[in-house]
Amino acid sequence: MPAEQFVALIGFVAVMTGTPGPNNLMLMASGANAGFRRSLPHILGIAFGCQVMLLCVALGLGSLLSRFPEAVTALRIGGALYLLYLAWRLARTRHLKQDHRDARPLTFAQAALFQWVNPKAWMMILTGMATFTQPAHFTASVTLVAGAFLIIGLPLISAWNLFGAALKSRLHQGHRLAVFNRAMALLLVASLYPTFGIQPGHADEREQTSPAPAPEPGRPPWWMSVM
Repeated sequence: MPAEQFVALIGFVAVMTGTPGPNNLMLMASGANAGFRRSLPHILGIAFGCQVMLLCVALGLGSLLSRFPEAVTALRIGGALYLLYLAWRLARTRHLKQDHRDARPLTFAQAALFQWVNPKAWMMILTGMATFTQPAHFTASVTLVAGAFLIIGLPLISAWNLFGAALKSRLHQGHRLAVFNRAMALLLVASLYPTFGIQPGHADEREQTSPAPAPEPGRPPWWMSVM
């Protein structure tokens, strides 16, 4: 991979994994409610789930989704419903002692499986694979992209959880936790809007052409999807 494309990959992964989205918002809320140590399975589950998704896309899942748009619709609806459920559960958590069950972070398996209905995860992985993999060196470039997501993404998503954990002592005074959780629930619902534009068919088409194409006319560039 050329040096300039490698730098672009680093920037892409940093922006996509470090900016607000369903995973990071839930991790910050998890840190504020349960702390960093109890959130570790959640953090590691996100990393593992994204790596599995990336491998499946590399093996041809993007092509399969482009042939069955109904599957994409099902993923969108399923993801939206699950995010709404998580937001509702988070908004109900007002006092940690009273709602201990609702304050529990996602388990490793839940976090890994959640990536399959996470619109931002799909958009991030499909765009990354279509843009930064090279057909002539496919295995090596896929390995590089996967390594970038793991090495750069894991510390960044952990930082969101640590930030929430740092707020824990202050939020557990009075009604601050309830206000914080309601605000995070609203942001979680709002995160559906910019990440709902996933188009696997377009990503698959780019995969078969040049490794680093310009954005299509009328479609926002990849960095707009996280704003």
